[in-house]
Amino acid sequence: MADHLSQRVQNTFHYLHEHGEISWEEVETTSYIASLLRESGCEVIQFEDCTGVVGKYGNFNSDLPVVGIRADIDALWQEVNGTFQPNHSCGHDAHMSMVLGLLWKIEQQQELKDEIALKFIFQPAEEKGSGALKMVEKGVVDDVDYLYGIHLRPGQETKMGQATPVIIHGAAKMYHVEIRGHDAHGARPHQNQNAIEIGAQIVSMINKIYLDPRIPHSVKMTHFQAGGKNANIIPGNGTFSLDLRAQTNEMMDLMESKVHGIFEAIRNLYEVDIEIVDTDGIAAAKRNQEAIDLMTRSIKEVLGEEGAEEPLVTPGGDDFHFYTIERPSLKATMLGLGCDLTPGLHHPHMTFNKEALMDGVNILYRAVLNTYNETRGQVPRPVGTRNLERE
Repeated sequence: MADHLSQRVQNTFHYLHEHGEISWEEVETTSYIASLLRESGCEVIQFEDCTGVVGKYGNFNSDLPVVGIRADIDALWQEVNGTFQPNHSCGHDAHMSMVLGLLWKIEQQQELKDEIALKFIFQPAEEKGSGALKMVEKGVVDDVDYLYGIHLRPGQETKMGQATPVIIHGAAKMYHVEIRGHDAHGARPHQNQNAIEIGAQIVSMINKIYLDPRIPHSVKMTHFQAGGKNANIIPGNGTFSLDLRAQTNEMMDLMESKVHGIFEAIRNLYEVDIEIVDTDGIAAAKRNQEAIDLMTRSIKEVLGEEGAEEPLVTPGGDDFHFYTIERPSLKATMLGLGCDLTPGLHHPHMTFNKEALMDGVNILYRAVLNTYNETRGQVPRPVGTRNLERE
């Protein structure tokens, strides 16, 4: 039976990998997952105005705590072998497969159904940093007490056969900015402000932002466009993007104030309009020790004592942490899974050891059982509730 489950998880992964869809366009992915949830006896919740799907499994007519398991479902838009296409180079195809594998593993033990109340949350648009907030808006986690996520980790962070009970992501902000002026003749540079020179000045100034070096942070320009095919025109208009990273939300606030100060200085110096036209962003992680302890125990039960790594601090980000910021009562953590991932997340040819998929399934399974066993004395139970069986 275990071999059958492993093969089903791998088959699901390969299907999802070949049918990636970008943020807010995960229509077929949502439909595919919804059909699998229904087949497994879940109550399925979908939304009229956005992608994403939730499956409710177990006994919700009781005082049982509700445990949510979240998987992100969107792919990146990325150039692969010379062609731009949706590409699951961040591991979301694996995350979906492992969370479905958890459902199927629990489904095999029908006696558990009255003892648990699980919400399988398949969230859209993580790569946009806005999918979790949409799920919060929809009330998806209003009744959730514990929330677990999972993410593949690069080999240089976490090795195959190991896992970390919490990923301490940093905050991230992406600014999309326009410089608005007018063009001038190449022989008359006094008649406008050169958008390229303005962009270079902004790069120079953000490189001179000095903040507490003990807290990781960075600001860099990741896109700039100005001018056209004619070399004798001085461009007055341009667009650029900034990527801001900080390990804490407080550092991000301080760094943003510095960037806004630079924009204001440039406006005054060049007498040009600079406008932030769009922003994307995600918050830094907030830790819950109870959830981390439960996940640590679950890792050790599956991978052994040596398999449980220390908390992982990473400069990457994930909108998972908006759940706890918007709903502070949530006890949440994100499992980081070692899987021989190479050459790195978001690389167009990212690959990993597929045997790790069942490590993820089994750790999440233990986390669910441990959560209900641990909370049995803390939350009122319906008559007949017992200690959940170990596999």
